[in-house]
Amino acid sequence: MNTTTKIYRSQSTNPWFNLALEEELVKTVKKDEIILYLWQNQNTVVIGKHQNPWREVLVQALEKDGGRLARRLSGGGAVFHDMGNLNFTFVMNKSNEDLERQLKVIVDAVRELGIDAAFSGRNDILAEGRKFSGNAFYYGRENYYHHGTILVDVDMPKLGKYLNASLKKLEAKGVESVKSRVINLKDLNPELTIQKVVDAVSDAFEKEYGKANELIMVSESTSIESIKERFDHYASWEWRFGKTPNFDVTFEEKFTWGEVILSFVLKNAVIQEAAIFSDAMSTDFIELLMPAFSDVRLEREPLLEAARKIDVPEAYQDMLSDLKKWIATLNF
Repeated sequence: MNTTTKIYRSQSTNPWFNLALEEELVKTVKKDEIILYLWQNQNTVVIGKHQNPWREVLVQALEKDGGRLARRLSGGGAVFHDMGNLNFTFVMNKSNEDLERQLKVIVDAVRELGIDAAFSGRNDILAEGRKFSGNAFYYGRENYYHHGTILVDVDMPKLGKYLNASLKKLEAKGVESVKSRVINLKDLNPELTIQKVVDAVSDAFEKEYGKANELIMVSESTSIESIKERFDHYASWEWRFGKTPNFDVTFEEKFTWGEVILSFVLKNAVIQEAAIFSDAMSTDFIELLMPAFSDVRLEREPLLEAARKIDVPEAYQDMLSDLKKWIATLNF
């Protein structure tokens, strides 16, 4: 199938606007279209769909400094954005999904800027063994997006100031590893600017997918009315923070595919309310777990029996197996 290409460039630095526009693009992209969307957020922490903001982010410090908290549709972990970071999104019909081609655009762009880059792990792109880009994914009914960051000249002290790495993550990676695992591309090429990276990514996209039919500059003044309902949703307290009751008991574990936190509200040792927080890339898997543990006694065998009844696609069987093995080890 022949495809047409478009490049969108947001002139807004408001995360709620940029995420609302991203959702609008993934809802409306045509089957034969492939879109590259480039955008920036000012002084923002963006969390994954199933993360607990109070646990992942030092919210008071962020808001005291005039920063914003945002929650995206995709999975993965919390990330800090400022004007030294460039975000990219590939938007398309699921039939056009090709992660290797999409990542090639970013890797080729960075290499054109004189820096060797390579994809590594579950969602990272590295330069000289250190991460400058994290990636995440959202699957709608028919369409899909893949988005990520490019650290060009991010304020690294702020990156560490607002993000609250969990003990499990620190144990898994090592404290020194956590401190040293990210890098700004400008550290490797002092001549870099955001505009140079924008141009390089746009050029690499067109080389891979063909000349863009349109270059569309988007601003809040021209586009806010068409996405106002979604903007209000992303800005809302309910979406960003959600319902976070005082849980009676919480269990957490770090797997190769992500961290899982089971939190329960109890009455007479029976789970009245369950919440599952995770930075797993697979948001669908976490959503399948959500209803499994309500009205279950807080004992190992009833929890295991509830886990055994969870029906997941083949792609998630190994993840579910890991979860069941972990539940079998819990102490009450």
